Amino acid sequence: MCGIVGAVAQRDVVPILVEGLHRLEYRGYDSAGVAVLGGEAGCLERTRMTGKVAGLEAALAKAPLAGSTGIAHTRWATHGPPSESNAHPHLCRERVGLVHNGIIENFEALRAAQDDHEFDSDTDTEVVVHRVHDHLASGLDLLAAVQATVAELEGAYALGVVTVDEPGRLVAARRGSPLVIGLGIGENFIASDVMALLPVTQRFMFLEEGDIADLRRDGVTVYDATGSVVEREVSTSELAADAVERGHYRHYMIKEIHEQPRALADTLEGRIGGGRLLEQAFGPEAAAIFDNVRAVQIVACGTSYHAGLVARYWMEALAGLPCWIEVASEFRYRRHVVPAETLFVTISQSGETADTLAALRVAKELGYAHSLAICNVPESSLVRESELVLMTRAGPEIGVASTKAFTTQLVALLLLVIALGRRHRLDEATERNLVGQLLKLPGKVEQALELDATIARLAEAFADKHHALYLGRGDHYPVALEGALKLKEISYIHAEAYPAGELKHGPLALVDDDMPVIAVAPNNELLEKLKSNLHEVRARGGRLYVFADPGAGLAAEEGVEVIEVAPTDEVIAPIVYTVPLQLLAYHVAVLRGTDVDQPRNLAKSVTVE
Repeated sequence: MCGIVGAVAQRDVVPILVEGLHRLEYRGYDSAGVAVLGGEAGCLERTRMTGKVAGLEAALAKAPLAGSTGIAHTRWATHGPPSESNAHPHLCRERVGLVHNGIIENFEALRAAQDDHEFDSDTDTEVVVHRVHDHLASGLDLLAAVQATVAELEGAYALGVVTVDEPGRLVAARRGSPLVIGLGIGENFIASDVMALLPVTQRFMFLEEGDIADLRRDGVTVYDATGSVVEREVSTSELAADAVERGHYRHYMIKEIHEQPRALADTLEGRIGGGRLLEQAFGPEAAAIFDNVRAVQIVACGTSYHAGLVARYWMEALAGLPCWIEVASEFRYRRHVVPAETLFVTISQSGETADTLAALRVAKELGYAHSLAICNVPESSLVRESELVLMTRAGPEIGVASTKAFTTQLVALLLLVIALGRRHRLDEATERNLVGQLLKLPGKVEQALELDATIARLAEAFADKHHALYLGRGDHYPVALEGALKLKEISYIHAEAYPAGELKHGPLALVDDDMPVIAVAPNNELLEKLKSNLHEVRARGGRLYVFADPGAGLAAEEGVEVIEVAPTDEVIAPIVYTVPLQLLAYHVAVLRGTDVDQPRNLAKSVTVE
């Protein structure tokens, strides 16, 4: 959520800043703005507004800004509603400009102490720019003023700060919110995400907790939390500048749904050999660590949490290890009993999810034996702070509603189940069977994608609905949860998911002819139980939409639609059955005319609590 772009260069940086904001739109936002040092006498000029970056771009076309040092921002409201006065960048007396991601927890106390300033916004950010101004007024330079300011702050922040007193200089600071430095020739940049800067550089430096960076045209100096100069590793991104283009697809989401066969193959590449898992993929220390693991604790949020729920079934049924899964925001705020030799597993697409990252830090304090991150962003905080890592290799995911990140997380988790299981319940023959099924998975997902046109027609039955109920049993209950989440995220239809066996414990009260009920029916040992639950729905007049194996013995009839999913091994079936539910949510949202890639009130990367 929220996006920062900043630049110090020898050329006009406004086009760079605006393009960077466009590339950060996937993070979710409600307003946008840009401020540059330019014009006569190097004054600080600003344009900001509510709404999309395209609106900001149109305003800049009518009243252009130009300057060689600047900052820009897309805001997702936390303090104060979306409005021009609450939009970033914030200024203080036309002397200092600042952008901020995160939450300043002690802003009220700081604001109460600043009675010599007039506040124009409801934000927590405005107190920060005023503090920087006051420290500058006391005689400090920009770097020292930012250092003095962040020492007063409680909470999370990524900051970019400029001042008219020192054109050609940009100071950035990071604690609890991601920030990356882009390195150019005679120019340098900051951003929330490398994708914002790919058109201008592929060389990046990732700030660590408490770092402050002093950017000038000819170089970057980084100071750690103690004020000491430190060297941060420079890495080269392998992402191409066009990696975030939609191509011929109408939305990023449908593009990313169709990218899943390739993404799943990439997740498996180099990790399987001779029909078996190559566990070195988890890191050189993995074998010794896995030898001692006796239990697994998984922590995640949102879609990643649903992936963890599926993994719990696999971990206990296949590997024979006890496994617990918990929402990160709950885990970090309760007391714990830590079982001996427990592997702490975090799952996150971005690797910057605030609650998941905080849970990892809590786990280290609690004494969990080891940590493993399953993530899609190699340079993220979660990856850097975890002992072991398995990258999902999903590639950039721009749509807020996660699709290929989810299915690649499931593949990574199944690889972990195999790695641990071979030390416990999993014999070699079973491992080879699982690996064989994983190798077939991209093709199975291709088959599921062939249902696209069928599901697009089916979606017409949902376009005017206000509620929907999803049902699944066993490891397909989390699949139902994920399907319901997708529908509510992008179509704004209220959707709930239940274990099908829970129908008689409340949800049946909701069932009528106007409540579509979507069921996931693979041909497994729970199929007959599920059929009984579906009869309960029909007996109450509910309309059923069943995604079923052809061998399940389910036939279409009045009030029952059956969408056949190609026969699939039961272990990988949760991954395959996820795809039709993604397609259903997408096509319903298109029919309802919602903003599919940027649904209201949501953000791609949740970097605050």
